Amino acid sequence: MTEITLLDGGMGQELVHRAGDTPTPLWSTQVMIDHPGLVTAVHADYRDAGATVHTTNTYAIHHDRLKGTPLADAFTALHLAAVAEAKAAVTDQRIAGAIGPLVGSYRPGDHPDHATAVAKYTEIAQLLAPHVDLIICETIASVAHARAVLEGAKTAGKPVWLAMTVDDSDGTRLRSGEPLADVLAVADGAAALLVNCSAPEAITTALDILAQHDLPFGGYANGFTRISGDFLKDKSTVDSLTARTDLGPDAYAAIAMGWIAQGATIVGGCCEVGPAHIARLARAIRDAGHKVV
Repeated sequence: MTEITLLDGGMGQELVHRAGDTPTPLWSTQVMIDHPGLVTAVHADYRDAGATVHTTNTYAIHHDRLKGTPLADAFTALHLAAVAEAKAAVTDQRIAGAIGPLVGSYRPGDHPDHATAVAKYTEIAQLLAPHVDLIICETIASVAHARAVLEGAKTAGKPVWLAMTVDDSDGTRLRSGEPLADVLAVADGAAALLVNCSAPEAITTALDILAQHDLPFGGYANGFTRISGDFLKDKSTVDSLTARTDLGPDAYAAIAMGWIAQGATIVGGCCEVGPAHIARLARAIRDAGHKVV
């Protein structure tokens, strides 16, 4: 028997689907404002599905994303609103404060210089620290991103989980093209190493690399067919991405159980992986004789 930490699934895409609104560049942040309580409802569904770590809806709350919008001055209020929505659904399980990439996802070339990035990540980490059990740094696309976000996140005094995003066709490489293995050399102070928001097949490859470190490791995949060129443009919206049709709950659980066979002890889901997927995965973990913790 192995103790497995079960993360929740994707929040942003789940919100967009439930709200039914036209997606905006502010993504899940806009939905949270337009539909109060919807984030709590999603958290509650993941709780009921069996997730034991719940990620705050703070991934996309950055000054650079809010600039020029009606929410430009709401940086702190938005983080606290996301925390409140999580706490309304989660009482006796862990809450992970999410820090997404600056500027945009999958765009390592746009990541700020080290000092600028560390200051921005530090601001978020310290804002979240009093309200969460750990900090999860998500969709890390380069070694420079990993170094900066870890340095900033560690100032919170909470365990820090690093979640890298890898090339969908080559899980040995970050989105920057750098070897994923290079992150291992800058991971001092992290509490876990993960791969997220990548094709599940690429994560399978990536986990063999993370297993070379002595930290707990795992993965949580997205369900997109590919990351389109349109999504990499400024002020992009998620309607430029397409969900796979071959990654239902059974298929996803089978892949994630393969990760556990590789030694992963932290699994869950990212974009387009919803409560039904997490419920099916929770059942598969228990059926295999493991314990969800």
